[in-house]
Amino acid sequence: MRHLAGLLIGLVATAAVLGGGGWAVQQVLQSATATPPGGQNLWIALGALAAVGLVVGLVVAGRVSPVAAFVPSMVLLAWTVVYALDMNRALSLIPSEPSVNQLVRDAGAGNKALLTAGVYALLGVAMFIPVLMPSRWSRPHDDLDEDYEPAQEGSYY
Repeated sequence: MRHLAGLLIGLVATAAVLGGGGWAVQQVLQSATATPPGGQNLWIALGALAAVGLVVGLVVAGRVSPVAAFVPSMVLLAWTVVYALDMNRALSLIPSEPSVNQLVRDAGAGNKALLTAGVYALLGVAMFIPVLMPSRWSRPHDDLDEDYEPAQEGSYY
């Protein structure tokens, strides 16, 4: 059951990294090129980046299930491998049509910046490390689960 919860948490973390992180990076880049740099949009974007970092940190350090870190790491690493093998195909996965909502286009532009800079490869490897630890896959030890009762002295049971 905890691995199913880990799968759901992993899907939420993937959406946070791709959607929230991509949007926030695009907003930071736009604020940096604005005529008066900074402003309220920059602070909102930095807050969103901090929230995404918090989600990633909780997924990596959390003890729910390593599946929670495995799902976003595989998405990020797979997209990086596709980018390394066929750049045009990887970039075609980013929504950029005018019919798409502006927020999604901003997130896509931020995703492009993160993908081409190699940040997704770095983040994917960092999120994959908890998956390699065997202690993360085993169930946490609980003293209440022990059904062992010592036998009385002199008995064969």
